[in-house]
Amino acid sequence: MSIFENSSTAPLAVRMRPKNASELVGQNNILKDGSPLRRLLDGDKNAAVSILLWGPPGSGKTTIAQMIANATSRKFVELSAISSGVKDVREVITDSKDSLAIGGQNTVLFIDEVHRFNKSQQDALLPAVENGWVTLVAATTENPSFSINAPLLSRSIVVRLEKLQEEDLKSLVQRALQSPYGLNGEVVLDDTGLDFLVRLAGGDARHALTLLEAAAGIAVANKSSISEEIVSQAAQHAIVHYDKDGDQHYDIISAFIKSMRGSDVDAALHYLARMIAAGEDPRFIARRIVILASEDIGMADPTALQTALAALQAVSLIGMPEASLTLAHAVIHAALAPKSNAVAVAIERAITDVNQGKGSDVPAQLRDAHYAGATKIGHGGGYQYPHDLPSGVASFVYLPADLRDRTYYEPSDHGHEKRWADILTHIKSLLKGESVGFAPESKEGKAQ
Repeated sequence: MSIFENSSTAPLAVRMRPKNASELVGQNNILKDGSPLRRLLDGDKNAAVSILLWGPPGSGKTTIAQMIANATSRKFVELSAISSGVKDVREVITDSKDSLAIGGQNTVLFIDEVHRFNKSQQDALLPAVENGWVTLVAATTENPSFSINAPLLSRSIVVRLEKLQEEDLKSLVQRALQSPYGLNGEVVLDDTGLDFLVRLAGGDARHALTLLEAAAGIAVANKSSISEEIVSQAAQHAIVHYDKDGDQHYDIISAFIKSMRGSDVDAALHYLARMIAAGEDPRFIARRIVILASEDIGMADPTALQTALAALQAVSLIGMPEASLTLAHAVIHAALAPKSNAVAVAIERAITDVNQGKGSDVPAQLRDAHYAGATKIGHGGGYQYPHDLPSGVASFVYLPADLRDRTYYEPSDHGHEKRWADILTHIKSLLKGESVGFAPESKEGKAQ
């Protein structure tokens, strides 16, 4: 019988779903003896605990929920937070209470993507969880600390599933090739094809098996083994695992920023490519580069901000995919530019002082003197107009009296900022009325 004439029309990923804990790959860390999850998987019907399964796509969340139901002879009901609402949840809870009252059978309520439930929808689960009317097994790809309400979180045990490693996926694929529930040994997958398939799967068991099934169809049609070329035909392109609303979004953008800050241009371009391939909003990427240009480069290379702003404008004008070139341009500039966080430190210091109530009255000479009677109360009196002075800098203290000696901006000696440090030293001397020999150079290189 052909592998495509199997009595089951279910996809390969469904047919190969593990039936017990021994078949579950890559999650040994959560299956320790005596753990709440292990007790449920071992069939302990007295284990009444709700589980929050937190892990990446294809790590086994749905499988574990079904295994719990099978092991404890509980009814299995699945809801998706994308398409279900409070009414659906309440109907399941009512049915579960009836099952308990009539036959004593508990229900495993599996809610996929539970982070998509809003507060009221999550709150609707609380009575059932608290009273044991259902055994809740909820799956999320996002950090429960941020996506799950505190009351529900406190009543559940969070189980962290890990992304499957390449060896785990290889074991799974090899099993699917030989299993009578899988491809039943009717196709051969060569080593290069296996390596390529596993790499494309990106730690996702479901994607690996879906890709294998598609590749097997091509191989059978061509009466050949599954090679790297056939896997490539089946895949068309690698699916990038990147949830624009979840942890991956924050992890990738964090790595992107840190790579630019760390001056690793290749790493920065890699994370840029991952965001582009996943369809991230290019304006979001450009805005992050603009922020970094001031936060991590600043006066060490003032032109980095100009490049970043130009990229933001260009992205809005030309759109994708052409804007990927502009983003790459800005990323390369930002990554290779000399770094300084002096601008960020300066404004942080200034804001801290203001938040702490520092900063007395504005000096009288600096106050507005344009309205009638202002000069009679001392506003603007004694103010020197800098443009009337040969140096262009008047000897004066501009800060409020209680901050007279405060320094916020301290230039580094990186890139252009070293020159600005020399200029700052000269200006501060003029502000204090001191005579110094240094004069900053003009654009033509002559002393001012």
